[in-house]
Formats: sequence, structure tokens, C-alpha cells
Amino acid sequence: MKHSSHSENNYSALSFVPDHQTMSDAPPINNYTFWNASGQIPYNMTNDYMFRAVLQSNNRVLRGLICSLLHLSEQKVISVEITNPIIKEFRLDINVNLNNRTLINLEMQMANKLNWRERSVMYLCRSFDHLSHGQNYSEAKSAIHIGFLDYTLFKERPEFYASYKLINVKNRQKYSDSLTLNVVDLSRIDLATEEDKKYHIHEWALLFKSTTWEEIKMLASKDEYLQEASETMFRMSADDLVRKRCRDREEYYQDLRNYERKIELDQIEHEQDILSYKQKIEQDRLEHEQDIRSYEQKIEQNRLEHEQDIRSYEQKIEQDRLEHEQDIRSYEQKIEQDRLEHEQDIRSYEQKIEQDRLEHEQAIAEKDALIQQLLAENEALKKQ
Repeated sequence: MKHSSHSENNYSALSFVPDHQTMSDAPPINNYTFWNASGQIPYNMTNDYMFRAVLQSNNRVLRGLICSLLHLSEQKVISVEITNPIIKEFRLDINVNLNNRTLINLEMQMANKLNWRERSVMYLCRSFDHLSHGQNYSEAKSAIHIGFLDYTLFKERPEFYASYKLINVKNRQKYSDSLTLNVVDLSRIDLATEEDKKYHIHEWALLFKSTTWEEIKMLASKDEYLQEASETMFRMSADDLVRKRCRDREEYYQDLRNYERKIELDQIEHEQDILSYKQKIEQDRLEHEQDIRSYEQKIEQNRLEHEQDIRSYEQKIEQDRLEHEQDIRSYEQKIEQDRLEHEQDIRSYEQKIEQDRLEHEQAIAEKDALIQQLLAENEALKKQ
């Protein structure tokens, strides 16, 4: 992985003790030895520069750490070679060739990088992608990425030392041992299993996290590799250039934490703004819904009033129709009554006429009879 000269992972070369030289070969530092050291450690191995300095300067420490992490006996480790040693540029992740069969990438990461999973997978794949053109795939070396994190990667399932491989998610069948991702959570040493303790992984983690020489010496007394690492760290701590580079890293991480805190505060503020905006939207929505309900209620009220007006108008029309029909019936009854009375008058008049006619005819008949009588009497008189 390439880095520019301004990258956070690039530093000038250091003059470390060669790999073949152990701490017992190193000269004493102002007659101040590791075993009488006390007090605060300037920079422990969670500082990624100190981590790199210790492991590159002492191959035996690197060998011991890898044996613990991979559960290997020392006899199975033929060779451990750092393939990206410090020359002019300093990369803070370490590439290791184990027995010329396995490529290991080690990285100490204290900052909670949100892209760590993608980054570690990328590093792992780059380690595995090492074949030259024309090489057979069977010559590919397996690759292992080991990340030392000071935060929990999966908070819902915390684990001190986790190992991830390619498997079938249905039946758990392993696909290949070629790619492995290991994660050491330095913030959860309390979750170390019996197997982790058997291989002293938790003690390496405690060593990395130690802040005083008293803690370091207590751990150093338990294991020869831990002692080698402790003494190497003591010697590195006396190197002015190493301390400067460690201080630069501390300042970088402090700046990074300040920047992340600023981002976090900005994020909180942004989320608060979003929340306020959502609350405003929700309030506007509720007010809008209230306006709609009020408008719908007004419409419903108007509709009911309109329907009431219509019903009242229809009732008035019906009432007028009934009154009109009643008037018509009354008028028709009056007409019928008048007709009947008229017919009665006509019948009475006709009866009166008939009666008068009969009486007139009777009178005429009586007069005719009287005249006939008078004529008869007159005739009789004449005959006398």
C-alpha cells in the first residue's frame, strides 16, 4: 500500500537494533536498566510507532507474538521476516512472511475508524494478491490480517480475540484457509477465553496497554517473549528519535480525536437540526392535518347545512304542494258542490217547471171542462 510523504503513516527511517541483536546485546542506557525502571511509561505499544519499532527491532519478539496469536509452537516457526522494513518511508502496518508460506499483516489501531472493516479486508486482499504474472495459483501464500483495536468492532457481540474466515453461511462449511481476519479488542481483555490465556494472548494485550514500568516488569517476569518485548520497549523509549516519532503519533491521534470529536459534535448538531426539522415538519404536518380536518369539518358542516336547507326547501315545496293539492281538492270540492247544487237547482227548477206545467195543464183542463160544462149548459138552455 503506497503512502505519500504527507500521509499519517509515513515517517523517516529509524536506526533500530538489527533483527539478530537481542536486548542482552544492547548497551546499557546511562547505567539505567530495565529492571530498576519505575514510574510512567513515556509511550506504550498502543502507540503504533512504538509497536512498529519494537517488533522491527527484535525478531524474537515478533516471533513470540505471532506464535501466541496463531497458536504455534516455536519449533513450527522456521522464519519470520518483515517484508516492509523501515528504509526511507515508514508504514505503521507490518507485513510479515511466516515460513515463506503465510503472509501476515499486523496493525495497531487506536482510533475508531468507521471504515476499519473495509480497510482490513483491503489490506488482507492486497497481501494475498502477490503472485507474479505466470505463477501458478497453487503457489499462492495464505494471508492473515491481525488488527489490534482499542475499541469494540461489533458492540452487540463483543469478543477479545476473534477470527473470521470464508465459510458457507448455511452449513458452516469452510471454503478456504487462504484468507483470515483476526481482531484483538484491547478494550475487552476481560473477555479473554481459557484458550486465549493458554497462548498468553491476554498477557500480550496487557503488555501493550500497560502504562507503568511496574506493570511491564510484572508481565515480563511471566514469559521470556514478554520480557524481550519489555526490554526492547525500554530501549526504544530511551531513543530520542523514537520518542519524537511516538510524540508525533500521539499528537496526530490527539488531533484526530479532536477532529473526530468536532465531527461528532457537528454530527450531533446536524442530527439535532434534522430532529428539529423533522419536528417542525411533523408540527407542520399536524397543523396541516388539523387545518384539513377543520376544513373538512367546515365542508361537512356546510354540507349538512346545505342538506338541511335542501330538506327544509323540499319540506316547504312538499308543504306548498300539499297545500296546493289541498286547495285544488277544496276548489274541486267547491266546484263539485256548486255543480251538485247547480244540478239540484236545475232539477228543482225543472221540477218546478214540470209542476207549473202540470198545474197549468190542470188549470187548462179544468177551464176546458168548465167551458165544456158551460157550453153544455148553454146548449141545454138553448134547447129549453
